[in-house]
Amino acid sequence: MPKQKDLKRLVRARMQKTGESYTTARLYLVKPIEKPDYAQLAGMSDEKVKAATGCTWERWVKALDHADATTMSHRDLARYIHEKYHTPSWWTQMVAVGYERIRGRRARGQLCDGNWAVSKSKTIAAPMTALFAAFKDAKTRAKWLDAKLTVRTATPQKSMRARWEDGTPVDIGFYARGAKSQVALQHRKLATKADADRMRAFWSARLDVLASLLTA
Repeated sequence: MPKQKDLKRLVRARMQKTGESYTTARLYLVKPIEKPDYAQLAGMSDEKVKAATGCTWERWVKALDHADATTMSHRDLARYIHEKYHTPSWWTQMVAVGYERIRGRRARGQLCDGNWAVSKSKTIAAPMTALFAAFKDAKTRAKWLDAKLTVRTATPQKSMRARWEDGTPVDIGFYARGAKSQVALQHRKLATKADADRMRAFWSARLDVLASLLTA
């Protein structure tokens, strides 16, 4: 291992080259044999991102590093991912945000504007029509979601835009997974990390209740 002064010099050199934070750059240099846990840093498993996009986090990192993506703004990064790899809009954002987390450009749950967001997904052994209706129909929604959610726009079996009871936006996507269906949502513009942590736990619990309801 290099001496402390040499290590700092190497870390700063890597930061300048990759755009990583000091902590992330140091991690690569201090533990060069151990591969970073990309899924943990990104906040989403390899299995989920590969099922949706065809690539693991390691492949995404290699591809985006090759494109010098650490120099891109979030908007440019998302545009590049969508145009180059034709990812669905929700997963385009997930890949962009996950990559920024891996490279230390943002904390988990923090958006480029400084606000916080929560992303949760759930695959359920139920028809797409039933899953979509569980969000769209107010009476059905009340059986599993004990809070006010106002649906603003909806494209049947595809997507939905809604407002939480405090006015924060919730974007929802629906995806066919063979005989199963997947819902993936992002709750945005949360003011603090504490709000994000609270809503992450809330959505995780509510989606479990929804799965039980639809598979009963």
